[in-house]
Amino acid sequence: MAPVVHGFDPPERFVAGTVGPPGQRTFFLQARAGAKLVSVALEKQQVQVLAERIDDLLDELMSNDATQGIIPAVAPLDLDDAEPLEQPIEEEFRAGTMTLSWDASDERIVIEVFPFNEAAVVAPDQVDEDFQEPEPEEVLVVRIPAGDARAFVKRAEQVVGAGRPSCPFCGNPIDPEGHLCVRANGFRRRDPAT
Repeated sequence: MAPVVHGFDPPERFVAGTVGPPGQRTFFLQARAGAKLVSVALEKQQVQVLAERIDDLLDELMSNDATQGIIPAVAPLDLDDAEPLEQPIEEEFRAGTMTLSWDASDERIVIEVFPFNEAAVVAPDQVDEDFQEPEPEEVLVVRIPAGDARAFVKRAEQVVGAGRPSCPFCGNPIDPEGHLCVRANGFRRRDPAT
């Protein structure tokens, strides 16, 4: 059976956003075209890696003579989007594998997001075996121009950076109640004034 394709070519809006307070945030990719709205849940690290890969791909394309002049070096100001995610947020699926490519024929970044599937998880000792990845039930396909891709990256970096502050010693997030730093052998750092 063919998967359900949630296609946006191009979307009116494609953003990464969150719901919930820092430390308990749920991350989403959200695409909208007219009345069609699709929200896909994913992990913070997936948002971060997707933004980094899009940025790297655009930087690589900038150095290519065939695409010179069509790839902006930074996000165009008129494409800034600081608005919250659109309501209602109804999770279509949780993201698993994501692919990224450049379609030179219409000069667009193509992002494909496949649902997480427990059956697709391969143990290290199974890597050499013939493995047939299961067919996904649905997929999100978003095709965006380079300027919109830079704007997506800028917003995604802001969304990822808006969470809990990082510990300067171990790099792990600091909870509002405190932080047991692994670099401090489990001892809480205390304020020297107290």
